[in-house]
Amino acid sequence: MTTNEQTQLGNTLWKIADELRGAMNADDFRDYMLSFLFLRYLSDNYENAAKKELGKDYPVLNGNGGKTPLSIWYEKNPDDVTEFEKQMRRKIHYVIEPQNLWNNIAHLAKTQSNELLRTLQQGFKYIENQSFESTFQGLFSEINLDSEKLGRNYEERNKKLCTIIQKIAEGISQFSTDKDMLGDAYEYLIGQFAAGSGKKAGEFYTPQQISDILSAIVTLDSQDPKKGEKKKIERVLDFACGSGSLLLNVRKRITEAGGTIGKIYGQEKNITTYNLCRMNMLLHEVKDTEFEIHHGDTLLNDWDILNEINPAKKLEFDAVVANPPFSYRWDSSEAMGEDFRFKSHGLAPKSAADFAFLLHGFHFLSDKGTMAIILPHGVLFRGGSEERIRTKLLKDGHIDTVIGLPANLFFSTGIPVCILVLKKCKKPDDVLFINASSDENFEKGKRQNKLLPEHINKIVETYKYRKEENRYSRRVSMNEIEKNEFNLNISRYVSTSLDEELIDLKEVNKKLVDLDKDIAQAKETHNKFLKELGLPPI
Repeated sequence: MTTNEQTQLGNTLWKIADELRGAMNADDFRDYMLSFLFLRYLSDNYENAAKKELGKDYPVLNGNGGKTPLSIWYEKNPDDVTEFEKQMRRKIHYVIEPQNLWNNIAHLAKTQSNELLRTLQQGFKYIENQSFESTFQGLFSEINLDSEKLGRNYEERNKKLCTIIQKIAEGISQFSTDKDMLGDAYEYLIGQFAAGSGKKAGEFYTPQQISDILSAIVTLDSQDPKKGEKKKIERVLDFACGSGSLLLNVRKRITEAGGTIGKIYGQEKNITTYNLCRMNMLLHEVKDTEFEIHHGDTLLNDWDILNEINPAKKLEFDAVVANPPFSYRWDSSEAMGEDFRFKSHGLAPKSAADFAFLLHGFHFLSDKGTMAIILPHGVLFRGGSEERIRTKLLKDGHIDTVIGLPANLFFSTGIPVCILVLKKCKKPDDVLFINASSDENFEKGKRQNKLLPEHINKIVETYKYRKEENRYSRRVSMNEIEKNEFNLNISRYVSTSLDEELIDLKEVNKKLVDLDKDIAQAKETHNKFLKELGLPPI
């Protein structure tokens, strides 16, 4: 799918969303819209696979009253259904019953069938509990098809859903059926809904431009980034994964470079966003065996697979990425101080969990891995317990790079943020500072600023080759950082201010002397004219 087609499809679907949501707020309608796109994707993928599996036995339709090819095949071959579904689970990892396929749902919507709502409810329940080998319980839990926001009674709700689904079906039909189309549309709509959600958007969406920087950094060789992308990442973790776009970006980055990725791990506290993430994974053709997303609280570390006390059995990751909530208030009790994630460094303050999130991810980073995390600038210079954590990380040689970004890049906040790159076994004995906050390093927008591809490439290339450039980047020795009391405020090391022009005092004095001579000469000439006119001199 071309970029132009993606934009056109995204705009089409966004207009539909804007027209149809009525009294429903954007966040609620988002869940309906994205769920229907998800169903369309699963259906298209399933029918294409079924067509390959059945070959010449796949029915050809010639006006069958809205029936799908698979519904006809199921009717004619009841004894073969079990074996067929077994094969489908083996090949594409899931099954959808014919009556729950998008084409049937769209037909019910087009004909204003009173069975649409009931069919959708049954279909969503089947997908959650039976479609996949691993259950996706609660996948559609945030979509209340009985909500009064859709209508006061069954008939009104059914009618509303008919309208929504019919419009979506018509909108999508204008475009190609390329397998990436709906995944692209899903990502586009998440971005659009995020743009309209203001502060709440930070809960589920990392802007693509930021995501590109983080994914590029963690996929490069950890010890020697200039060698290029890694050939394989065994495991990647995002412990505040939102809708999963950052994890998918890492996967896309390494596969496009010819590498492979083992398994994707994500954790998300918000149930709605957690469901969005699971859908997003499947929409981008990540098999259910290739990812594991956990609904839970990262700071409490309530995920069993990450709670192994025995260091020999600890799950480690070759890449860790995260955009956690900024300066989140948390319960840092005394008991938490004994937690294996924080014991060596100390607890982050109750007022700001930024370092708690960082230490969580860092604990699970492998010796050959790279971690890139987005944080507010305060972590670079705040005192107290944060200073102690920062100092230990620096003394142990774990902070590799500090990247300062422009303000107003995020939907959720206008503050400037930084990216910290951490490694457990880094080669350079210095810290690379990149100050990408000056006007020439981003494009100003009315509501938001934007990093263009050239700005992103410059950041990545500077990190990759550890380049130094006046007003942009510098490698700073640990001695200098120690002299600054382990304060990492970027402007201390890389100032973006322009150098003042040097003034040649001798040249200035000569100009002043010459100017005095010119004034005296002009005065003399002027007085001559005054004398001729019989006027007193000045």
